[in-house]
Amino acid sequence: MSAPASLLERAVDQRVSLRLKDSRQLAGRLLGLDDHMNLVLDEVEEITSAGSRRLGRVLVRGSNVITLNASAGLSPKRN
Repeated sequence: MSAPASLLERAVDQRVSLRLKDSRQLAGRLLGLDDHMNLVLDEVEEITSAGSRRLGRVLVRGSNVITLNASAGLSPKRN
């Protein structure tokens, strides 16, 4: 996996929040990702200027993600 994907692997099973290209924000638990940085999230809540709604499990195309924040942080792996 690429360096960013390897870093994101440490966020699996953590709560994350995403900002997407269309200005929506998603918050949920990261279940997994692939080499293209496509993300599978569970327990997702979508937040827009019009309000929020629960979506459940979603697949987010990596190219749509502008930012990703992990609630517990993504500290470097220690050897």
